[in-house]
Amino acid sequence: MADHLDYQQNQPMHSLHNYCNRCDRRHSDLAQQKGYRFMKAGRTLQELAIELSRQQGAKKDMMVDTGALRMDASESGILLNVTGNGTASQYGINEIAHRQIGQHLKIPAVYYDRMRSEYPDLLAQNVNGWFGRTPDTKRMLRTMDGTARALLSDRYRRIDNFEIANAVLPIIGRMEGAKVESCELTDSRMYLKVVNPRITAEVQKGDIVQAGVIISNSEVDMGSVSVSPLIYRLVCLNGMIAQDGAVRKYHVGRANTSGEDFSIYRDETIEADDKAFLMKLEDSAKAAVDQARFASIVDKMREAVEVKMQAKLVPQVVELASKEYSFSESEGQGILGHLIEGGDLSLYGLANAVTRQAQDVESYDRSTELEAAGYKILTMAPALWRALNRERR
Repeated sequence: MADHLDYQQNQPMHSLHNYCNRCDRRHSDLAQQKGYRFMKAGRTLQELAIELSRQQGAKKDMMVDTGALRMDASESGILLNVTGNGTASQYGINEIAHRQIGQHLKIPAVYYDRMRSEYPDLLAQNVNGWFGRTPDTKRMLRTMDGTARALLSDRYRRIDNFEIANAVLPIIGRMEGAKVESCELTDSRMYLKVVNPRITAEVQKGDIVQAGVIISNSEVDMGSVSVSPLIYRLVCLNGMIAQDGAVRKYHVGRANTSGEDFSIYRDETIEADDKAFLMKLEDSAKAAVDQARFASIVDKMREAVEVKMQAKLVPQVVELASKEYSFSESEGQGILGHLIEGGDLSLYGLANAVTRQAQDVESYDRSTELEAAGYKILTMAPALWRALNRERR
């Protein structure tokens, strides 16, 4: 059985488009005047608004019993068939949905991926067999453009990117001097990275940083709605995402029960709660660029400047840090190169080398992860730093 979930488009999109147009022109003019090269580039705000509007009309969500799902492997690829209410639909399956199907059925990822690449028919047999063992289990299936993009719990609460952007961008417009330095929409998340150049500090001579905020959301259970402080470094235009004072709202709600009209539940119960949260976003965004919080983070940066490493141990420190923070081999090599090029052989220099590497990776998602990893390195426990810098015998 499959029950469709309705989308609410109560708020007009034209105001969002108009705001994005103004911001894009202002941002472009500033870039030309200053000759800036910003942190990892994504879309323009106007492009983001257009795509959010398009996606809002292309999404189709439904509550399904797992007995209504069937995976088929054919020459055209691996597809997911959904039956219910006398109808049948067929969808492609993206990487996220593949991973979530495997997790739901407790099929180890390595084995799932091997079957997918080497023996798709066996994967379909496994998936269909396990779906059939618990045919009455309810899941939320999220689709867009004819592709299954997520298979989620029946408790998953939809707080979509359109809603977040429509609530947040006017808030940013009311923050004097604030501008969106970078934004993007990937398969897993939406990102808005905002900087307020009116709030600045000097970490060391000539090294100016500005306060900012990153607002992100995932529609496919790859992350919560999150508002976190962002530090923007003017020397190299890197972003560093701090976890201090981050505000999150998780996509968890009440389970949908059989026979319940989910669209009414969404409108009357969940939507009221979500609107209250969206109203709090303004306070959360302002708190993220609060002067006192910003000063506290800058103090940590200044402390990290004084935490030195031995020149001969630099390759070792980067190698061990790469293992500790799950950097790939190519990322580790890039971090080492940026650290040496920057010439700051300190904990602060290592953190900046990581955020500089964030500009070089192809994936915007991974770039943002590296911006957050830079702050984790900056604030690592003293015992870990000593272990990274201990000379091997």
